[in-house]
Amino acid sequence: MIILSNTDSAMVRAGSMAQFVTVLVIFVLVLFVTVFVTKWLGNYQKSQGRSGNIEIIETARISPSVCVEIVRIGNKYAALSVGKDSSSLIMELSPEDIDLSGSRADGQGSFADIIKSVREKMRPEGSDEGAKDLQDE
Repeated sequence: MIILSNTDSAMVRAGSMAQFVTVLVIFVLVLFVTVFVTKWLGNYQKSQGRSGNIEIIETARISPSVCVEIVRIGNKYAALSVGKDSSSLIMELSPEDIDLSGSRADGQGSFADIIKSVREKMRPEGSDEGAKDLQDE
């Protein structure tokens, strides 16, 4: 049996604390690197995905595995049926047939608009707290 003196046990505790702090610092550094690399990759892919000639104007899901998309390719518009394994042209559209006033590429409003509508739906009737929160932003 090994008996440690007070100085030996203090050194063991100090060594254990040093290992814990080192592991904690490395963990925090890995988290920061992960966040920055993820943001960089997201911005890189977003810039690579943007092309001046192809744009998804609107998307509507018609079943769990099929959606209809209005797409601009160059200066022409088309309605496409996009499924899990295939896509097909439904029809070509003229620019006069398309309402571009409220459309977005993802078929929804901005994230702030979505959060605002959810807050309004969840707010109890007659309560001004939700409106106050929205004004504070």
